[in-house]
Amino acid sequence: MLKRTLALLVASASFSALATNPAITDTFTADPAPLVVGDTVYAYVGHDQAKPDEGYTMHEWLLYSSKDMVNWTSLGSPFKPTDFSWSSGSAWAGHVIEKGGKYYWYTTSDHKSIHGKAIGVAVADAPEGPFKDARGSALITNDMTKATDISWDDIDPAAYIDDDGQAWLFWGNQKAYFAKLKPNMIELDGPIQVIPDAQVKGYTEAPWVHKRGDLYYLSYATGFPEKTAYATATSIEGPWTFRGLLAEGAANSNTIHQGIVDFKGKTYFFYHTGMMQYPEIGGSFRRSMAIDYLYYNADGSIKKVEQTSEGVAPAR
Repeated sequence: MLKRTLALLVASASFSALATNPAITDTFTADPAPLVVGDTVYAYVGHDQAKPDEGYTMHEWLLYSSKDMVNWTSLGSPFKPTDFSWSSGSAWAGHVIEKGGKYYWYTTSDHKSIHGKAIGVAVADAPEGPFKDARGSALITNDMTKATDISWDDIDPAAYIDDDGQAWLFWGNQKAYFAKLKPNMIELDGPIQVIPDAQVKGYTEAPWVHKRGDLYYLSYATGFPEKTAYATATSIEGPWTFRGLLAEGAANSNTIHQGIVDFKGKTYFFYHTGMMQYPEIGGSFRRSMAIDYLYYNADGSIKKVEQTSEGVAPAR
């Protein structure tokens, strides 16, 4: 019996080592934010550093690149939260976007002197970095947002540049905030707005905006444990129409945190799971990036994503 149990454990470890999902297995990688630049996909991720009995422990961001969505190369940590003079050192989710040949990384960290989470922005001349603080101060702090009383509502920034060149930032926990960005990409250009709860039913966190044809898609985490829901609109400012779930909860993880990009003719759904089994065991605080395909229906709605162990085939 003992030999059979050991054989099953070895077989399980071997399968996990070879499985495509999680897509990255050299370390734990949470909250993936993909960016396509030419023939390369970059995945900006948080680094879960928790021990098995710890909660969220993240003190750096990591970067990976791939030319086929299957083989990923580690590019190290091009920016740390302590590179912000105002940060106390935590590294929560972020998002990188390109404008005018520069790359802007909107990230979440704890503020040293203003209670709560804050959003900063770093900038680089290349997607690989190195990044540096673009402002010398946080872009958004907890005292700027009043829709909830919590101290962690200013998290999960996601930027989007509309067809007219106007840049927008979406973020928030419990409330979905958004605001215009100035052309310099490091200042808000107008008031912080809140998307009405009825338009983003069950909103928890992790907004992501993309566009297909004339339709804008706002996906986000809903509930807890989280699933992924989405809404659509014909204007980046809404109103948004709730469309339902596009993904069930991630395996062995309370969170899921999606990113959606097109690459070489296909649409990809990035997320994280707690399904790392080799060389270390995953969980809700030890998450790993995964990738599956995303498909649309003829009416523009999104088919529910099938989360798989096999992941995606090499993109060509």
